[in-house]
Parts: sequence; structure tokens; C-alpha cells
Amino acid sequence: MRLASFNVENLFGRAKVMNLATWRDGRGVLDAYARFRGLIQKARYSAADKRAMGKLLGVLGLHGTDEGPYVVLRRNRGQLVRRQGRRLEIVANGRGDWLGWLDLKEEEVSEAATRNTARVFKELEADVVAVVEAEDRVALKRFNDELIPRVGGTPYRHVMLIDGNDRRGIDVGIMCQDGYAITAMRSHVDDLADGEPVFSRDCPEYAVQLPSGETLWVLVNHLKSRGYGSAKESDAKRRRQAARVRSIYKTLKRSGANDVAVVGDFNDTPDSDALAPLLRGRELRDVSEHPRFQHDGRPGTWGNGTATGRFDYILLSSALWQKVQAAGVLRKGVWGGKNGTLWPHFPEMRRAEDAASDHAAIWVDIDL
Repeated sequence: MRLASFNVENLFGRAKVMNLATWRDGRGVLDAYARFRGLIQKARYSAADKRAMGKLLGVLGLHGTDEGPYVVLRRNRGQLVRRQGRRLEIVANGRGDWLGWLDLKEEEVSEAATRNTARVFKELEADVVAVVEAEDRVALKRFNDELIPRVGGTPYRHVMLIDGNDRRGIDVGIMCQDGYAITAMRSHVDDLADGEPVFSRDCPEYAVQLPSGETLWVLVNHLKSRGYGSAKESDAKRRRQAARVRSIYKTLKRSGANDVAVVGDFNDTPDSDALAPLLRGRELRDVSEHPRFQHDGRPGTWGNGTATGRFDYILLSSALWQKVQAAGVLRKGVWGGKNGTLWPHFPEMRRAEDAASDHAAIWVDIDL
């Protein structure tokens, strides 16, 4: 069977701020968005909180309006802010004084990019594929039923996605071909550490029944990004997530599960301290280190394939590691360099905006 993991970077709609040329371009907005959301949850707003909220509204382009270029302030009841001319005042004294929230504005993903995403799935021909950054199950099912057949691919029999903790519509899911039924699911959206959710999205456990009758457990992940928030806080959260994933894996092993794969976008490199709980030791083995991994001279899976872009992983239990037949990275959906000349890509990709994703798909063939 072939198992794969692919960060599709949304299928039909994506937050506008995440579609800017680089993460750096949108980082200020995303930082302000996260900080503002944290402040408005307080039961009481101090004078310092109100000053901070006023400044953040300016960063978000909401000083004079409820709708900025990237964010919309929704208000259902009560009043948070009063605007008089060029003056802005936070008038609510706490969360109980008003009901509302911030929404990130979305824009459509280009049809060409979505078709090229479908071409990646056709090219992969995976029996089981973990999908990262899909909007929701409805979008993933629509993509499967309409777009994959349109480019000549075989749609998947089972499509599952559990909504996670991220409000930007970047969830993780799984797709399985006929003969690979999903027989059990466990979500970890409610796992807590110090009163806060551990996972930025989720770490769902999927039990997949194989044609042999055996069960493959797949843990799908999208760990904390490095795109916004302080590096120290992001690294610490990513390490907590990695440690929790390892704990979930060990619980599965104690229950008798032998064939376990931990896959997805880990948003960090193999030598990072944040990923140490998962990558150091011999409990889980990185498929890119297997003797049968087909190296193409580029260690990374994101962007131009450099070592600093090694973000996507398939980690295998020892039982699966021993059954690996082949593995590799599929880059044909990634543009590659300024002019798209670093490696062959789909001929339908005529410009960078047509790329399926900035992430290459990673795959492994296992004799099961």
C-alpha cells in the first residue's frame, strides 16, 4: 500500500492574509489578530488592555471601520468601540459587555491551482493520504468528488476531517481508497496544557482497516507554525505538541497497536529542539532516513527544497519500518524557484500562482 501526506494549503478558499507573497508580509496582521482575540476574552478590560486593543485595531486596518483589508470585526450585541472622527475609544469594560469576534477575510484559490492540487493526488496514487490545511470536510469531499476525476484521477472512497482549533480553516483530514475503511477515530482538540489547547489544529487518530484485515493507525498532524507569534513561544508550543503526540503514540502501542504512522506538517526541521520528543530515539523512524528512500538531492519538502524547509514527515513504528519498499517526495505541484526551473512540474503550471502548494507531497510504499 502507499501512504502519503500532503499540505494542500486550502482547496477553494483561503484567508487573504495567508495568500500574501511571504509569511513576513502577513505576520504583523496575524500577530495582531491573535493578540486581539486573546485580549477580548478577558472578563475585565484594564486601561492598558484598552490602549492595546486600540493600537491593534489600527494594525488590523480597523481604526475607522469594522471591515479592514484582511479582517472584519463582527458585533452581535453591545458595543466594543466608539469612533468619533479620527478618535477611537474602547467603551466595553469586559467580555460581558458585548458579543462579537474577529473574522479573517477569505479569497478564492485559483481554479488552476486547485486543478494542479488534484493532479498531485492523481500522480501520487496513494491508498491512504493525510491532508493538511483543508478548509473543512465539505470542501475536501467536493474536491474529491469533482476535481480529482476531472483531471483523470480516481476519487477516494472515504473522506474524513474533524474540525480543529484553528479558526483560519486549515484543518487536517484523511482520504482512503476502496478497501481501506476508516473503522475508528479519536480527536484530541480538547487536550489541554496549562489550561490551553495543546494542538493548534488537532492530532486525530484514524484506524484504517487494510485489505489483509490488519489495522493501520494514522496520526495526522499540523504542528504550530513559525509564521506568527514569538519564536520562543512558537517553539515551546511545538515541543509540547510533539511530546503529546509521542504520548498518544505510546498509548496506542501499549494497547497492542503495531502498525502506527505519525504524519503531517511539523513546521520544523529534524535537528530542532521542538521536534526532539518525536525524532530523537528509535520508537518512531523518519522515512526519509530509510535506505529505500529515493533522494533527489533536495532535503526539504517546502519551498525550494532546502534543508531549512524540511517540514513534512512520515514517521513509522518499527513494525512498519521493516516493511518499507520505497519512499520519496513528489515535487511536481510546487513551482520551484523564481522561474519554476528547479525541477519538472506539471505543464499546466505556467506561473507561480498556479502551483498546487508550497509543500511537496511525501509518500511511502509499505508491504502490508
